[in-house]
Amino acid sequence: MKAVTWHGKRDVRVEEVPDPKIEEATDAVVRITSTGICGSDLHLYEVLGAFMTEGDILGHEPMGVVEEVGPQVQNLKPGDRVVVPFNISCGHCWMCERGLQSQCETTQVREHGKGASLFGYTKLYGQVPGGQAEYLRVPQAQYGPIKVPDGPPDERFVYLSDVVPTAWQAVEYANVPKDGSVVVFGLGPIGQMCARIARHRGAGQVIGVDLVPERLARAREHGAVALDTRDHKDIGDSVRQLTDGRGADSVIDAVGMEAHGAPVGKLAHTLVGLLPQPLGEKITEKAGVDRLSVLYAAIDAVRRGGTISLSGVYGGMVDPMPMMELFDKQVQLRMGQANVRHWLDDVMPVLTGDGDPLGVEGFATHKLPLQDAPRAYEIFQKKLDGAQKILLQP
Repeated sequence: MKAVTWHGKRDVRVEEVPDPKIEEATDAVVRITSTGICGSDLHLYEVLGAFMTEGDILGHEPMGVVEEVGPQVQNLKPGDRVVVPFNISCGHCWMCERGLQSQCETTQVREHGKGASLFGYTKLYGQVPGGQAEYLRVPQAQYGPIKVPDGPPDERFVYLSDVVPTAWQAVEYANVPKDGSVVVFGLGPIGQMCARIARHRGAGQVIGVDLVPERLARAREHGAVALDTRDHKDIGDSVRQLTDGRGADSVIDAVGMEAHGAPVGKLAHTLVGLLPQPLGEKITEKAGVDRLSVLYAAIDAVRRGGTISLSGVYGGMVDPMPMMELFDKQVQLRMGQANVRHWLDDVMPVLTGDGDPLGVEGFATHKLPLQDAPRAYEIFQKKLDGAQKILLQP
């Protein structure tokens, strides 16, 4: 089969690799019909190469049709249309039973002290072959895959793999009061969906912050007040001007380690990327430094007694946190990988009901053949050609 494989910094290729097959009784094999490129895939493309192996298959936002199931998979049959969540969870362990599927104790990567295994995402998270491919082996298929109805286009459901539940959890963790205010830092795919979900769930004021004109325009089209960081010297002051001088009730950081405008953090990432792989791994695990300008801005912009929700991925181990300010402002801070299956009962009715309140069917700016993955990664990473969300179609 054809698959998107990693070969180094900014070097992904579409290659012929062996077809996946059933290896465990709880496996399924899915023929992929659509698969997204996620902002966190760009971390592998750019800064997390120390934890990759040449030839790793990328991707964790797939959907498709079941081709084959193992003998212990009773809930699926060949021909079923499914979305595959990015985290691999069993559904029956202590963590899964408490709605913490991203911490699944059956698939935890204990060797590296991490949570549940993820598709297509480094040795830290199990090095499980990903879904940017023609076929995908799905472990724990007795629980993980989400059956969706035939008929609507893939775009209606493919974002159940990551984008919609990640954004839903981010908004839930942000604890936005009814008719309250929320600031979303970073208007990439997750930030855009956070803004839409916050409005859908009753936020009175949604403020989006970014510096990419196309992203800002898109947020405005869906009812957000969009602030261009290039036009506002102090985002915290600008947010306070919009919120009776207090700051926002809730702030969502949908940026993480890829923040713009933080040259020291960027230099640190670049230098680590030039080191031999074993040394780069150790430095990142023990002394990694993130670009924290967005997190600092979030702490500044939130009101006293407010809540910050982190959905952007951070990778540093020695990041300096302004603990005095967090304590003094009495800020609540929540974060973590999305527990995809936990939010299914909340999200599915929104996607299968009347209309398209989250605008998922027009969410992708680009739909490209799987063969065009190298170009897709390049335009997404460089923000060329208006690329904001890309779906690959095998």
